[in-house]
Amino acid sequence: MANISSNLKYLRKKKGLTQQQFADTLDIKRSLVGAYEEERAEPKYELLKKFAEFYELSMDELINDKIDDKWKSKPKGDPANIRVLSISVDANDRENIELVPVKASAGYLNGYSDPEYISELPKFQLPMFKQGTYRAFEIKGDSMLPLQSGTIVIGEYLSNWSDLKPGDTYVIISKGDGIVYKRVGNKLKENKSLKLISDNTIYEPYSIPAEDVLEIWKAKAFISTEFPEPTPEPTLESLTSMVSQMQKSLSGLHGNKSE
Repeated sequence: MANISSNLKYLRKKKGLTQQQFADTLDIKRSLVGAYEEERAEPKYELLKKFAEFYELSMDELINDKIDDKWKSKPKGDPANIRVLSISVDANDRENIELVPVKASAGYLNGYSDPEYISELPKFQLPMFKQGTYRAFEIKGDSMLPLQSGTIVIGEYLSNWSDLKPGDTYVIISKGDGIVYKRVGNKLKENKSLKLISDNTIYEPYSIPAEDVLEIWKAKAFISTEFPEPTPEPTLESLTSMVSQMQKSLSGLHGNKSE
């Protein structure tokens, strides 16, 4: 958040406001404005959101971009215009893997960008995930069999949505669907929809609007208490059926050749 102080100072002056005028407009103390601009304090999430709305910016732009005379705002429909990601760290300043259980799914839609909410989620570390930002989501339902309901999918944060790879699986956070684990069927482009596919074929693919997507996490691993069933030994009946099917296929091939 190193750019916040300089951005706030630049934006205030560009609007021709004094610190007192800006403070009065946002209904905060003038001393806080000075503290934020001089990097002596950082505004909390709700106040940052208020600043972004006042300047008609996204949270990502206000926090991560260096805003000056050369800066240009991203188009509002651009999928690269990603929201700020809140994380938590352990005592050694290592990023945690936060767990979003099913019972917390509804709350996550409101608190996914709130550092205080994220800090209250269960968290853990895995030694194989040392680089990157990861989050774990408990999935429900049978749309992604053989992964069972209750499986925890660990996803790596996808900051650039143009890196989506059709055919791969992701945890998608969206306004209408909430948290879903699906295979994607297309790249996400401006003003387009994202096709989501279930591995369980009884569920039809469907699409969600690009503007409804909030976060995307690339599936990297899963944790489950359900162990896979052993492959059943072939029976005489199943072997006979397989041979019969092969004979039919071969007969069909010979018939096509004679034609």
